[in-house]
Amino acid sequence: MKTFLLSCALLAVSLPSASAMDTRMEAGLEKLDLQTRLEQRCDVEAMERIRKDEHAYNPDKVLAYAFADPKTDTHSIKSRGAAFRSHGEWYHLAFKCMTNDDNMEIVTFKYRIGERVPKNEWGQHYLVP
Repeated sequence: MKTFLLSCALLAVSLPSASAMDTRMEAGLEKLDLQTRLEQRCDVEAMERIRKDEHAYNPDKVLAYAFADPKTDTHSIKSRGAAFRSHGEWYHLAFKCMTNDDNMEIVTFKYRIGERVPKNEWGQHYLVP
């Protein structure tokens, strides 16, 4: 678990508020190993999709491992225990993401937003204000 948390530290992706996948982000992703690239790319996609959601969320961080370890394969990640931060609050998130061969393009992405996470649970799940 400790090794997993160290490798997943990179999963805590933050996006500038106006972002989509820009050239700088693509260049940064291309420098990563394929597994880290998959995780980062899917986290970025989660934030972009949630930002467009009808509930007016503005996510600035996603943690794929907050409540449970994600299940990963070479080109897919499934997280039932993810969380995202929006307007200073954390929300439960589940998502399934599949990418192409170089893990740069999203092939399929499905997500479900859950309830707000009570503040008294933030510390035990690596959720920072």
